[in-house]
Amino acid sequence: MKRLTVLFAFLLSFSALQAQTEVLQLKETEYNFGKIPQGKPVYHEFEVQNTGSAPMKLDNVSASCGCTTPEWSKEPMAAGAPSRIKVGYNAAAEGPFEKFITVTYNGNQTKIIKIKGEVWKAPAGAAPANASVQFLKQQIQ
Repeated sequence: MKRLTVLFAFLLSFSALQAQTEVLQLKETEYNFGKIPQGKPVYHEFEVQNTGSAPMKLDNVSASCGCTTPEWSKEPMAAGAPSRIKVGYNAAAEGPFEKFITVTYNGNQTKIIKIKGEVWKAPAGAAPANASVQFLKQQIQ
């Protein structure tokens, strides 16, 4: 019983220590673009905040594929300061998608953000000719 109590106390203190080192807060961890047209880039900005008492830096923001492009400030964030991560997605294939972006900060800590949606196929070629435009041009002449 004594071992169980010691183990429980250790796990509780470890959880408290881990919560104290959690200095990056994300306003949202997922964004749904809904239905988007194929081949038209879309963007969303994720708001992040340094909740720690010292400056911190986003070391890297990497996407799970080349169709997703994150942009972020390489400058350190002051304690309590907000920042943004802009994520772009360029849909090449139609259908539903789900992409993950890994945010690495303070050397080895990570958070995952996700974008998702559904791509609809844009019509091929130009819009059909409008016969009434030709009729109006003839009337003007």
